[in-house]
Amino acid sequence: MPLLATACHVPALSDVPSVPPPPEALAYSLTVPASPCSPAVVRAATRTVLRTHGLVGMTDAAVQVASELTACACAFASASEVYLSLRYRDGTLRVVLYDGHPRHINSRLAAACDTRRRAALRVLGCVVRACAGDWGFGDAREPGGGTRMWAVLPRAGASGYVGGREA
Repeated sequence: MPLLATACHVPALSDVPSVPPPPEALAYSLTVPASPCSPAVVRAATRTVLRTHGLVGMTDAAVQVASELTACACAFASASEVYLSLRYRDGTLRVVLYDGHPRHINSRLAAACDTRRRAALRVLGCVVRACAGDWGFGDAREPGGGTRMWAVLPRAGASGYVGGREA
């Protein structure tokens, strides 16, 4: 009996439409090392994702927010990596970072840790306010615990953000 081989059709690049995905299809996740080089990686990835989905006007604010959250997560992470999620829904970009730093049981230690984290996110708070967005942090609801930090940037507000440059 002869052996028959079949091959799955693999489209050539010329067969793939060059239509960019819509903003509503923006849903990316990235795990990066908890190291000082990770904010740069996250900035590059965020720029690429926004450009790909036609959200170039949000770039300055979104890159700053993703970078600030990543730097903070890397500083507090008790694990070797942190997790980033970028999602665009209902006219807003949601940037979420998870680090492995667990909530302290002792209330005074928890308050001191929250104060340190809030201070580390001072620039983030300014950017998010300038964009009429929202941000925060708290316990991660994921298995294994840790901390979840997030920022929500409305497209209109983030598109008007000028990030330290003169308008």
